[in-house]
Amino acid sequence: MQRTTAEGRGPVRYGPPAPQPGLPVLPELTAVLAAAAWRSAPEPAGGGSPVRSAAARHWARRGLPTDPDNVAAGPGAPALLLALLGAYGGDVMLPRPCPAWWTPQVRLLGRRAYHVPTPAECGGVPDPYALLETVRRVRAEGGDPRVLLLSVADDPTATVPPPELLREACEAAASAGLFVVSDETWRDTVHRPVRGSGDRLGGGTGDRHGDRPRDTLVLSPAEMLPDEVAVLLDLSGALLPAGWPAAVVRFPSTPRGIWLRARTLDVLTATGAFVAGPVAGAAAHALDEPAPVAGRAVAAAALHGAVAAAAHRELLAVGALARPPRAGRHLYADLTPLRAGLARSGVGDAMELEDWLGGRLGAPTPGGQRFADEPVALRVRLSTGPLLGATPEERLAALTATDPLELPYVRASLDRLRSVLAELSD
Repeated sequence: MQRTTAEGRGPVRYGPPAPQPGLPVLPELTAVLAAAAWRSAPEPAGGGSPVRSAAARHWARRGLPTDPDNVAAGPGAPALLLALLGAYGGDVMLPRPCPAWWTPQVRLLGRRAYHVPTPAECGGVPDPYALLETVRRVRAEGGDPRVLLLSVADDPTATVPPPELLREACEAAASAGLFVVSDETWRDTVHRPVRGSGDRLGGGTGDRHGDRPRDTLVLSPAEMLPDEVAVLLDLSGALLPAGWPAAVVRFPSTPRGIWLRARTLDVLTATGAFVAGPVAGAAAHALDEPAPVAGRAVAAAALHGAVAAAAHRELLAVGALARPPRAGRHLYADLTPLRAGLARSGVGDAMELEDWLGGRLGAPTPGGQRFADEPVALRVRLSTGPLLGATPEERLAALTATDPLELPYVRASLDRLRSVLAELSD
C-alpha cells in the first residue's frame, strides 16, 4: 500500500490491498499455470466448465451442494461483486467496519451504502436489531435497500461470527426483504493449528497459545437461507496468490438465482471481466484442493494464527483493545486507550495514526477510516505478513518451523511492535 499523504487519503486508488500471505507461490501451482501458458484466449463469461465444476465440488465438501450451472467465475472478487450488485439493483447495507473495497464498489454503481454497527462479539455481520431499524429508517426517507453484504470470516476484524449471531442477522435480513451476499474469501484461513499431514482441511482442536478457542465453527448464510444468498469466494484468500486474480460466486438454484446469474454474466461480458485462461486452470486445480494445496493452506493459516495471537498479546499488554483474531492474516486494533500517548506524537485520528504507526513499524497499517469506521476512533489493521521475515526464504522457514515465534527475525518483528506500543503507554 502506498503511504498516505494529504492528497491520497480519499482516492480509492490509495486504499489498502487485502493482507497478503507473505509466502512464496506453491511450486505445484506454478507448474499448473506454466503448463497452461499456451492458452491465448480468456475463459468465457462466467468461466468455463472446469473451473465452475471445481468450485461446485469445493462448496459441496463444505456442506453446500452446488450445480456448476449455478456458478460464475471472474477475475477477482471486486469484478464479480460489481457485476452482481449491478445486476441486482438497489442500495446496499454493510457492517461497520467492513473491507476497504466494498463501499467504493457500491458507490461506483451510483448506489447508496448504509453502514450498520456490528455486535460487540465480532465483526463481519451487522447487529440484527440495528439492521432492522436502519432499513426501516432508510425506507422511510426514500431509500431502496435491497442487499445485505456480510462476511463469515472478516476483514478487517479477523473475527468469525458465532452461529447464533449469524443466524439472527440472516433472519433480520430475511424479515427486511434483503438479498444476502456472503463474502467467504477468508473462510479457509481460520486459525487452527496443524494436527498432522492427514488433516487436509485443518480441523485442528488444540492450541498451544491458549488465547483462541479449541475450534472455530464457520457457517455460511447459504445454509440458513438457501434461496436468498449468493456466496462469493476470492481465491486469493487461501488458494491462489493475489497476482493471479480469480474468484467464484454461487447463486441460489431458484428462478431468481438463475435470473441473477444471467444478468451478472451480461455485466461481466459488457465489462470484459473474464478470467485469464492459464489462471482459470490454476484456479480449478486449487479449488479441488489436492494434498499440496490443502496442506499449504492449513500450514499458512496456522502460521498466521500463531503470529496474530502473539501480536494480540502485545496489544493487550499495553492496554490497547482488539478482538482475538480467529481468521485471516491480520488483526484490528483499537488504540483509543493510548490516546494520551498518541497525542504527544501529534496523532489525533485514524488517518494520522495510519501514517505514524506505519512509519514506525515500517509496514502498512491502514486506519479505520479505510474500513468505513469512524475517523475519530484510533483503530488500525495490523497485518501479520510483514512479521514473518524480510525474504521469501525467511518466510518459508517460518512456515515449516516447529515454533515460528522462536525464529529470531519473527521475534525481532514482535519486539519492534512491543517497543512502539510501549512508547505510548509511558
